[in-house]
Amino acid sequence: MLPGRTISLTLCAILITTLLIIWLGLTGIARGDDLDFGGQFAQRQVLWLAIGSIVATLAWMVPYQRMKGLSYPFYAISILMLLAVYFYPPRYGARRWIFVGPISIQPSEIAKVAFIFALSEYLMFRRNHRTLIGLIPPFLMTILPVLIILKEPDLGTSLLFFPVLFGILFTAGARRWHLLTTILAGIAISPVVWWNMSAEQKSRVTAVFLQQDGTATDMGDGYHLHQSKQMLALGGIWGSEFDGEAVTDPHAYRLPAGRTDFVFCLVGERWGLAGTLGTLTLFAIFILSGLHLAASTRDPFGRLVSTGIVMMFAAQVIINTAMTVGLAPVTGLTLPLMSYGGSSLVTMGFCIGLLMNIAHSPGFDVAGQPFQFNPE
Repeated sequence: MLPGRTISLTLCAILITTLLIIWLGLTGIARGDDLDFGGQFAQRQVLWLAIGSIVATLAWMVPYQRMKGLSYPFYAISILMLLAVYFYPPRYGARRWIFVGPISIQPSEIAKVAFIFALSEYLMFRRNHRTLIGLIPPFLMTILPVLIILKEPDLGTSLLFFPVLFGILFTAGARRWHLLTTILAGIAISPVVWWNMSAEQKSRVTAVFLQQDGTATDMGDGYHLHQSKQMLALGGIWGSEFDGEAVTDPHAYRLPAGRTDFVFCLVGERWGLAGTLGTLTLFAIFILSGLHLAASTRDPFGRLVSTGIVMMFAAQVIINTAMTVGLAPVTGLTLPLMSYGGSSLVTMGFCIGLLMNIAHSPGFDVAGQPFQFNPE
């Protein structure tokens, strides 16, 4: 196994940062409830956290090697679930959910994990991905869910698959110039992605380039972006928790989707610059700890799965926080462990439990061992 002290530090870092990130998310959601004059999203989030904790425990206890043989069926089922959303009525102008009684399931969250499993199983012992033609199957495995999710429409989630693909290919030992070719291929299909985007998604992309600070509130395509940046500015250095509300105008604190897509802004308003920097620091520690775990894992499947999880987590954090400050389009992508939502929390609970599982694997699975292939 990993040396006792090393594994303890890695596990402690992941667990402690996870708990602190969750707590910050709850404070942001609770602040959103206050601004909404009595919402109960924070209480519901606690319930989802309890369910996510159970899922994380199960993922921790069941040896992850047993899940390996289910990777391809899991991926196929996730694709069917992505297609099934089109048989349900739209909600908020999008078809992203499957409704089972009072519960709504977001298949795109499941598809992210299924994609990581399937890609990891495909690449764990293969050498053909070190040829240009060998990159075609992984690329097709990526583009299929991307196009389906993009049509929902869900631009943010669809973007996550590419950094995950890149990270897993790099870890598996793909040649550098092949990885560059993969990036160029992604750029080449960008017109196809743009063509499949809805008019609303395109307007959010153009809003990034048309944004102007110091002007009146944009009531059009740039409204979300204007309000998110304003909410962060209202927090100041220490936030309303210590300094009180900066202004008395309730319209200044209006933030659509604040408890989901823009929870980072609510944390910034409540805890100020200290809260946002603290949040980013915790995310950085979590990601670095996950990368250390992946680098120390000798089992090819476990190594690739842990890499995929960390890449998914990191990409989601970067895209979400970038969109709140106007560096990326508003995509509707949640912030891991912080945003309100059951599907996201349960999925992340499973992923974190899986990381714990890999770290506790037998000695022949986890050790200080170089990657199977070295990029040339």
